[in-house]
Amino acid sequence: MSIELYNDGEHICVAFRDLVSGDAVQANQFLIFDDNHAALIDPGGELTYTDLYLGIAKYMNVKNLDYVIASHQDPDIVASIHKWLVGTNCKVVVPELWERFIPHFTRPGKLQGRVIAMPDQGTNLQLGNINLKALPAHFLHAEGNFQFYDPKSKILFSGDMGANLCDDIGLLDQPAKRLGDILPTMEAFHKRYMNSNKICRLWANMVSQLDIQMIVPQHGRCMVGKAIPEFLAWIKELQCGIDLMTENNYRLP
Repeated sequence: MSIELYNDGEHICVAFRDLVSGDAVQANQFLIFDDNHAALIDPGGELTYTDLYLGIAKYMNVKNLDYVIASHQDPDIVASIHKWLVGTNCKVVVPELWERFIPHFTRPGKLQGRVIAMPDQGTNLQLGNINLKALPAHFLHAEGNFQFYDPKSKILFSGDMGANLCDDIGLLDQPAKRLGDILPTMEAFHKRYMNSNKICRLWANMVSQLDIQMIVPQHGRCMVGKAIPEFLAWIKELQCGIDLMTENNYRLP
């Protein structure tokens, strides 16, 4: 299924939510379309390519995609990149740290002249009439990791931050209006995958400067309304990652 997160007639944000089935973890993919220019965020792997291509074709000539953006290097983020390189004229936007890893997903020479590397401090990507903001989100969970803020829709595409492992696919299109609606499906994930409380606090302080109407993670339901400040307050206090490690986690088997 796909759902329009925002559509004012000229600027459109679309989420694709159910393209992964079977044993693989559920993942969301995102299209941002503005003034006949478009970016695809975290396209996923082989499981998503065909249906995602067909879904995007409802909005545009897919061949003309401006960007295929990878927030980090995981297979559920970017394993299908070879097909997008062949099937479109896109530029591939990747974290500078992972630029030399991405070629493992494609064939020699395919990336020549087609890569935009995001520096650690973040950048702005010109997309039609907007500047899509690539925000540093390092160690949440990848060492070189980015999130994306659309200033038109005021949506933060937050990657693994805010992920909630929703088992009921029927709930995916229902935004969480209170953090309590999704906390049981996100707490364990964040304790394991987020690096530390320090990093979470630095991130929350950064994004609190933005006007955010919706937080849309790579996995699970989006957050709106009171869920947004509740989530930011919760994550700032969360002990996670290396905060929880002890000698008991490092014993010889």
